[in-house]
Formats: sequence, structure tokens, C-alpha cells
Amino acid sequence: MSLTEFMAVQADQLMAAAVQPQELLALVSAAVAGLLVIVSAFVRTMIPLRWLAVGSNVGFIVYGLVHPSLLMVALHAVLLPVNLWRVRQMVQLTRRVSSSTADPKQMEIWLRPYMRSRDYRAGQRIFKRGAVADRLYFLAAGQIELPEVGRRLDAGQMFGEIAFFAPDRLRSSSARCVTPCTVLSIDEATFKQLVYQNPDFGLEVVRLIAGRLSQDVIRLRAHSPAATAVDPAADGVST
Repeated sequence: MSLTEFMAVQADQLMAAAVQPQELLALVSAAVAGLLVIVSAFVRTMIPLRWLAVGSNVGFIVYGLVHPSLLMVALHAVLLPVNLWRVRQMVQLTRRVSSSTADPKQMEIWLRPYMRSRDYRAGQRIFKRGAVADRLYFLAAGQIELPEVGRRLDAGQMFGEIAFFAPDRLRSSSARCVTPCTVLSIDEATFKQLVYQNPDFGLEVVRLIAGRLSQDVIRLRAHSPAATAVDPAADGVST
């Protein structure tokens, strides 16, 4: 059979199938599902990608039900709730970050699932001055001292964020526990993964940090009214 004859046979079968409503539904579902899979190959952010996956799952399930294929239905019936759960998780993350930008203490709530918790003894050092900043920290409990800048941090404060984003990636101060502390931290790879999956998350974190730095600048100027410029590296949070 030549290619022309093969194409003609396939076209005849397609036209015959299109006459029947169930066959037409199956063809449209499969075509849409396949198109969504192709489109998803060009999508980089996680939420749109998951929604495309949900649409393709539904399309393949419909096709598998009309043209009985237990394996296809079972596969996409398992993937569908997984994709829906991931969409819900990322949407909730964005909403929580957005709602907490006015209150940095809420960071612990929405970022805890992605952070590692560690307990420190009083007097134990978390990082030293000049070390490479490979983690972003949040003080969940206790009190931390930044000796080089003469400042203490209480529970509910984020620290180490400036060096984490700075070009040289070096700590401008060390951090030592004054009391027993519980510290949450997120590594660079996890943070980048979250930003890659959901750019809105990264944008809101930047806003959160900017808001925190603005508060520190205002507080520093209030203590030094004559100051006309502030060096961010001198701020206790800028470690």
C-alpha cells in the first residue's frame, strides 16, 4: 500500500468515526489532549504547566473510556489528582506569600514546608563572617547575636538574606545563639526550584526582603537623625 492509499484509508476512517457522536468525542478529546502535551513542552512555569497536564489527563481519560483502554484510564486517573494537588499547593504558596508581605513573621508559616529546622545550643555559631552564603535563615525561637554589628535578633526575624543574594555571596557578620534556638533554613537549590516553579513566589520574597530592609533603614535613621546615607552591610540583618 502506497503512502497516498494509506492516507486515504485513514481519512475515510476518520470521516466515518466523525459521524458517530461518541467517536467524535473521543477524537476531539485525544486531539486536545495531545495538543496540550505539545504546548506544555514550551511552558517553563509550574502552575500553567500543571493546568495543561490536568487538561491532557481529562482528555486521555475521556478517550480511554470511549475506546476502552483500562491502562490509559488508570494511568491518567492517577496523574489527574496529583497534578490538581500540585496546582493547589503552588497557588496556596503564592497567596500565602502575598498575604504575608506586610508581616514578615508570617514567613515561618508558608515557607516552613520547604525549610529545614535545626536546634542550636546557647553559644553555638550558625555561620561565621566571610563564609559563603548558601542558605537563607529564619529564627523560629530563641535569640541570636550578630557580634560584628552589635545587634541581636528575636524570634520571628529573617536573617542572612542580603549575603544570600549579594554578588560576592559572603557573610558580613557571624551569627551566634545567645539562647537555645530553633532556626529554619532553605538552601539555594530549593529556593531556585521554588522560584522556577512559581515566579510569583520569587517576586513576593523579593518584596518581603525589600520591605524588611526599608524598615531597618528607617529604624537606623531614627537612631541617627544626622545620617544621610546607610550602608546596607552595616545593618544587622544584612548578614
